[in-house]
Amino acid sequence: MFIWLFHRISGVTLIVLIGIKIFTSFFLFTKDVKPDWALSLHRHPLLDILIVILFTFHSLYGLRTIAIDLGYRKEKQLFWAANIAAAVISVVLISLYIRFS
Repeated sequence: MFIWLFHRISGVTLIVLIGIKIFTSFFLFTKDVKPDWALSLHRHPLLDILIVILFTFHSLYGLRTIAIDLGYRKEKQLFWAANIAAAVISVVLISLYIRFS
């Protein structure tokens, strides 16, 4: 039940967060004066880190759901495998983001 609820909430949250990134990028591509609020929101590191975390967990939970739909029955094992893999991938991507930004 947790994964079902998290998958739905993270999907909607990802749509909102990526929508914010796209919306603020429209303001940054103008040749006029760029609004400070759009620049600060578009380059906010917490927003980027949240997108990375939600994307990795959402995608691996989706792969878990596909595996269960295809007949794999060890749901608890898939739960822990998806959580560990998503945590490792998130840590690696966040460390790369912090290192190169």
